[in-house]
Amino acid sequence: GVGPSDASPDEGVVEDLPLIDEKAVEQLTEGLISHYLPDLQRSKSALQELTQNQVVLLETLEQEISKFKECNSIVDINALFSEAKHYHNKLVNIRNEMLMLHEKTSKLKVSGINI
Repeated sequence: GVGPSDASPDEGVVEDLPLIDEKAVEQLTEGLISHYLPDLQRSKSALQELTQNQVVLLETLEQEISKFKECNSIVDINALFSEAKHYHNKLVNIRNEMLMLHEKTSKLKVSGINI
């Protein structure tokens, strides 16, 4: 037979529920929304402002990063100029040595010594 342990725990619950008043549900919903909506709208506006500030901050950071990159390239250009000056001095010295050697060889040729 059917004992007390075979009965479903949900049995009889549906009959215990009172009839739901649609108007009451609507009024409760409106009350709940009117209670939380202003806070949610303030939060939404605060989040929008925060997002806009973040965009501005990111743009500013990108500008600063590009300034640093420009500074680095200026340092590189300065290093390049100093290196160019160094090699220019070397070329001037080589040229002077070649002129001096040319003079010596010319003098030797005039003296009759063939090189």
